[in-house]
Amino acid sequence: MTIAYLEKRDAARNLHRYYRVTVLPTLYGEWAMVREWGRIGRRGGRMECWFTEEEDAVAAGQEMAAAKRRRGYQPLTAACH
Repeated sequence: MTIAYLEKRDAARNLHRYYRVTVLPTLYGEWAMVREWGRIGRRGGRMECWFTEEEDAVAAGQEMAAAKRRRGYQPLTAACH
C-alpha cells in the first residue's frame, strides 16, 4: 500500500525530486516500510525498515511523509485527460 508519493520541484534551482513511501508484507510475516527517493526520471535510493505489526509500519510511513511535507514536498496532483 502506498502511503505517499511526493515531489519537490524548483526550476530556478534545477530541483526535481521525488519521495515515495510504501508499506508491504514480507515473506517472513512481517511488514516493510519502504522509502524511495531521488531525481525524477532517474534511479534513486531505497531503504527498508521492518516491523512486526502493520499499524507500526503505516505509522512510521506517515511520519516520514509528514516530515517531507514540512520540507516542501507536495503530493502529486494527477489530471486525467
